Amino acid sequence: MGQYKKIDIKKIFSSEIGLLLVLIVLGLIFSFTSPSFFTTANLLNISRQVSIVLIISIGMLCVILCSEIDLSVGAIVALSGVGCAIILRSTGSIVLAIVIPLVIGSVLGVINAIFVVHFYIPSFIVTLAMMMIIRGIALVWTNGRAIAGLPRNFAVLGAGYIGIIPVSTLLCVVLLFFAYLVLQKTRHGVYMKAIGANLEAANLSAIPIKTYKTAAFLVSGLMSGIGGIITTSRLLSAQAIAAEGMEMDVLSAVILGGASLSGGKGTITGTILGALIIGVINNGMNQLGLSAFYQQIVKGSIIIAAVFVRRRKHN
Repeated sequence: MGQYKKIDIKKIFSSEIGLLLVLIVLGLIFSFTSPSFFTTANLLNISRQVSIVLIISIGMLCVILCSEIDLSVGAIVALSGVGCAIILRSTGSIVLAIVIPLVIGSVLGVINAIFVVHFYIPSFIVTLAMMMIIRGIALVWTNGRAIAGLPRNFAVLGAGYIGIIPVSTLLCVVLLFFAYLVLQKTRHGVYMKAIGANLEAANLSAIPIKTYKTAAFLVSGLMSGIGGIITTSRLLSAQAIAAEGMEMDVLSAVILGGASLSGGKGTITGTILGALIIGVINNGMNQLGLSAFYQQIVKGSIIIAAVFVRRRKHN
């Protein structure tokens, strides 16, 4: 007779399989409470809603793997979006309207990295301060006013479709696939995890720590720049207060997906599932007509529960 392995229920529900089960259960619950939830149109709408969060989560995951954090992503989205709208209105060039926000995001990511990596200021403090500075620059740049009246053909990136699939969803899938290959299948992902798991051991292994941390912040800024472009394209307008609180949605997705704030742990697949869970909850609660205030309570509770389960797992 073969021996049966004991099933560790706690381990299952703290893994990506557990996240998938939670996602399925939530989908079933909302499909029963709202007839329009489990429709093709709504599911595609969810994918479009979470696409920006997932794109920015790629950069956040890179930063967290290196045992750092980036609280400036929402502000970078706003400033990149403002830059995108201003360039588009002043030049009419869609190419420049895409390139400039990418440059803005990348430069701001590198500035974050310089203070963290070269001046050894904790990333929490640096990116918190940068969040306020960047948001302030956006407010000054726009004088606090929304920038509207953008060309309709620019809406393709944020509101367009290829067949029935949103363009933003397809772009998100491509970026996630590329990030999966880099983080899960190359030495670069191994090095980032090694830096976050044990900085001293990574240093003794001759891993270029400063280079990888700088690259992580650069990717975070770049992904936020892409988020700003898509947001502006979707709304055909931009304003300095856009994406307020987005850093919390991004952190929720990454942490719920299994990333450890102490660094060294986290996967793209887990982040995808975490973002989808948050997206399904938001959409389901909207379908039920519940206030957005309750959504904040639910998301905060989910983060605490996820961290609690993992802490119990390792104790």
